[in-house]
Amino acid sequence: MARGIAKAVGVCFLAGVVAAQTPLGPSEYTVPGVFPTSVYESYYNDPTATTAEPQPVITDPITHVTYPYWLTNPETIPQEDTWETHPLPPTASSSQLLDYAVQQIISISTSPIFSSDTCAACQVSLEVAKFLALAAPAEGPNLAIRLCEYFDYADDCAADYGIFTLGATLTQVAAYADAGGYDGQSICNQFLGLCPDPPTSPLDLTTWFAKPKPNPLPPSRKATGQRLKVLHMSDLHIDPRYTVGAEADCSAYLCCRPSSYNDHSPNVTVEPAPYYGAYYCDAPFPLILAAMQSVPVLTGTEEYGFNFSIYTGDLVSHDPGNQLSKEYTVYSETVLYDLLKRQINSGPVYAVLGNHDTYQEAQNSPYNIGPELTDQFNWDYDHLAALWEYEGWISSETAQQARTHYSAYSVQRHDGLRIITLNTDMWYTDNYYAYINLSSSDNSGMLRFVTDELQDAEDAGDRVWILGHVLAGWDGTNPLKNPTNLFYQIVDRFSPHVIAGVFFGHSHEDQLSIFYANNATDISAESALAVQWIAPSVTPLTNLNSGFRVYEVDSGTFDILDAYTFEADVNSFGGLDGQTEFGPTYRFEYSAREAYGGSITGWGPNDPLNATWWHLVTEAMEANSSLVTLFNTYQGKSSVRSPACTGECIDAKICYMRSGSASLALQNCPSGYGSVQ
Repeated sequence: MARGIAKAVGVCFLAGVVAAQTPLGPSEYTVPGVFPTSVYESYYNDPTATTAEPQPVITDPITHVTYPYWLTNPETIPQEDTWETHPLPPTASSSQLLDYAVQQIISISTSPIFSSDTCAACQVSLEVAKFLALAAPAEGPNLAIRLCEYFDYADDCAADYGIFTLGATLTQVAAYADAGGYDGQSICNQFLGLCPDPPTSPLDLTTWFAKPKPNPLPPSRKATGQRLKVLHMSDLHIDPRYTVGAEADCSAYLCCRPSSYNDHSPNVTVEPAPYYGAYYCDAPFPLILAAMQSVPVLTGTEEYGFNFSIYTGDLVSHDPGNQLSKEYTVYSETVLYDLLKRQINSGPVYAVLGNHDTYQEAQNSPYNIGPELTDQFNWDYDHLAALWEYEGWISSETAQQARTHYSAYSVQRHDGLRIITLNTDMWYTDNYYAYINLSSSDNSGMLRFVTDELQDAEDAGDRVWILGHVLAGWDGTNPLKNPTNLFYQIVDRFSPHVIAGVFFGHSHEDQLSIFYANNATDISAESALAVQWIAPSVTPLTNLNSGFRVYEVDSGTFDILDAYTFEADVNSFGGLDGQTEFGPTYRFEYSAREAYGGSITGWGPNDPLNATWWHLVTEAMEANSSLVTLFNTYQGKSSVRSPACTGECIDAKICYMRSGSASLALQNCPSGYGSVQ
């Protein structure tokens, strides 16, 4: 065995020695200059040519495909692979897109990346919603419902955000708003509280006004000493569904309906709804008629009537969105304008659209939203314009203007006064459409219309009353900052020589704000320019008495010489049930001149209650807080439910009176004291 192993080792050694001695080839080799054409059977070009690379014909042994010459020809190199497939994911169905959108938004909301930046999370989520709204718009309302349910945003998400309520509106706004920019930040702030309030956008007024403000101002129109009587009614909010005896102290809005209940006593009515109305309810027919029957008697206009009247919007009751419809809206418009015509010797009534006078509530879209949707609210503008023309209040030409300007119009009266109305839903915080291109400050063109009409009035030497619904200032909680900031500059440009007064409603409360020159950089009697009068409502909602107002107006200047407010004590209505001898009592509440004028010196009985006078009133309030207490009482129309105003509230009320735009109010004033409801 050992001998065999040794022999084998020896053989291997000898073989290695022999191999090491085998000589290598030459130290260099030059290949032939001719391409070895025999390597391939055929070629696309001449393989022996020395001016181009040989292009052999190659056939794939697997696919049996012969590769084309253009694939390797340097003269025909393809720039894009257009002949082969490039697989993409399959097209998702609308329902799949909805599922993905929900999953993505939930993922964003729970991602640690966004945990410290809720604003970014909200705007990114809006971008997801935007793509769904554009790709599968029919799923937009379903997205709103599912997110509402996931985040527990409402008690009945389907009723609030379905296709028959706000779902379609939200889908449109998601599709057209700048979700990642100013629009999205504003939406996330206003409706979800997830973003800081974006600053007021800067204005470039270089070309906004056709002419500079006259300097010096033209001579003032002369007072005649003749006083016109003008009725100002607002916010009737008729409730034809009001149910006498239903729960008036309900836990879920709106009370005085068959389904109303109180959480603490769901099976037994705590406070039966009186025949004439209640604090948590809109106005039933009997209250509407009672107010209108009282107007001529209390104002001394039974025989000769008013010179004219103004109605600053809101006719429809505060129903939940799922209980509203176009038909219910036009029904309310028809009923109330008819009653105004027949029950009050009103003279022409100049009326405006309120946020409840549309469907969905508060929603009005700009004409530039897109050709498919441009006319989606024309049904309302057409109906209102036709009603106002039918009642004889505006001409057919003015009615046509209203049809094409969001129901806004301008009337040049024969006495030198021009009435200019505007649709203030375009600056209302609850109008989702108002957030589209919000940084422009006038996406709808509504303020362009007002500016042009004011310029025409200035050129003609007219005085102007501007009518709207949603107030432009006060505490800043109702209007948007950008549009009301622009409106403030418009008022500055045309005051005091053109604009004699600005009139709103909406809040249901008796309020007032002053416009000053140069965006209120100097708040003084000398810089005070114009006043926005905010009228009390006829509806008691919420916790308010029912009221209306009459102005005495100089027939030459159209300045207000006094304002008389009347109210009915809603707290007494329960005592009127069960009998038919007596209805509600409307009574004189106060005269603005008498209530506040005692503290103003150097003001004659025929001098106007203009911006200067009202600024002096605010100075008197600073010196004597009892005047603020009085203002607070009148704000709720002397309701027994109005809270007292003390401490910081005193300063806040004065600040609100000096804030003609949302921007100024939010910038300068303490928050939380704007309402007595």
